[in-house]
Amino acid sequence: MNSIEYRLIDSLKQINFIFKNEEINTECIKDYDGFSVLGERFGPFEKGKKYKLKFFIASILIKYNILKVALNEKCDNIDLQRYAGSERDSDKLIKREQNSFLNKIKEFRIFMEKEVKEGNKPQIFLDNYNSYFTNVLDSRLLKVLRMTKSLLNIDDEKRLTDSEILLYNHIRDLLNNWRNFFLDINT
Repeated sequence: MNSIEYRLIDSLKQINFIFKNEEINTECIKDYDGFSVLGERFGPFEKGKKYKLKFFIASILIKYNILKVALNEKCDNIDLQRYAGSERDSDKLIKREQNSFLNKIKEFRIFMEKEVKEGNKPQIFLDNYNSYFTNVLDSRLLKVLRMTKSLLNIDDEKRLTDSEILLYNHIRDLLNNWRNFFLDINT
């Protein structure tokens, strides 16, 4: 990998790290006394109550069937089918509620994998999740590529997720350097 790829991957990892530190809404499905980590206490958790926790903490408690993702936070194959369809049907990028929309889909895949592994959902749900996610990514990528041909206007910039802004900037810089190389008679 060259330095451009390393910078891009490192930046994408930073954006994902930021997402994992964002709070998500959960609901308790089993009473649990809680635990302490580095002097911070999490819990107790009471069945039926709702909790707002950072994703990286919530995902552990979800893994052990103490919490589940609240309905207003869920992102499953049905949601992805809707997102993929709306992206396919629109010529422009669709503004999503979160700038970390793609990170949410990436990270919430573990919940779908868990449901399939435990036998709560059939394998086809995970296959569809992955397929629709690929469709969303590819549709948005093509739109970002088209956008790199010109300067972003404010409306277009608002539609981009954090990771897409990063990609846009990298691609735009690469394309401008390539173009300028050929246009500059001194190189």
